[in-house]
Amino acid sequence: MKKAIKVFGTASLLVCTSFLMNSCNSQSGDAATETTVTAPAKDSMPMAAEPATAKLTDPEIASIAVTANQVDIDYANIAKTKAKNPEVLKFASTMAKDHQAVIDKAVALVTKLGVTPQDNATSQSLMSGAADTKTMLNSKSGADFDKAYVDNEVAYHKAAIDIVENTLIPNSSNAELKSLLESALPLFKEHLAHAEMVQKSLK
Repeated sequence: MKKAIKVFGTASLLVCTSFLMNSCNSQSGDAATETTVTAPAKDSMPMAAEPATAKLTDPEIASIAVTANQVDIDYANIAKTKAKNPEVLKFASTMAKDHQAVIDKAVALVTKLGVTPQDNATSQSLMSGAADTKTMLNSKSGADFDKAYVDNEVAYHKAAIDIVENTLIPNSSNAELKSLLESALPLFKEHLAHAEMVQKSLK
């Protein structure tokens, strides 16, 4: 493979954050081509600090993808202990299961390629924003928590779809990484539709 895919990690991630964690600065294979991308506007990536324009390599793109998945698993785990609405609990369980499956695929790809995770400014920004969101969610209870969790899920999935579709996929050079992102996109769109359905039921 021309490019080593480094997945940034803090747990076991698909492309970043909570999907594959544990930073490592080494990269195997030929040097990855850098691609200049513009980070999404602050209001388009809810609960995350706005990263500056940065040059992202395929390993960093993979890290960003993984992080986004782990972040949503973390939100779902909070919901599974605090949510009271049966539909919210069901949704949270689905999020934890589906995003873990994406992470597992990412881990398998990284293992196949024999590379190590790589952290970057964008994945760090996602993790920082997630910490703030988790603090907010943990401060709420009952119906207030259910609404806050689902509202965040709608906004978060809109932002995730945007960055995967318009930034990560177009700028991925590694064919297997691009394929992994493309296969995850329809799932994220299903999650958004599900979140919006639950959101309407709470009003």
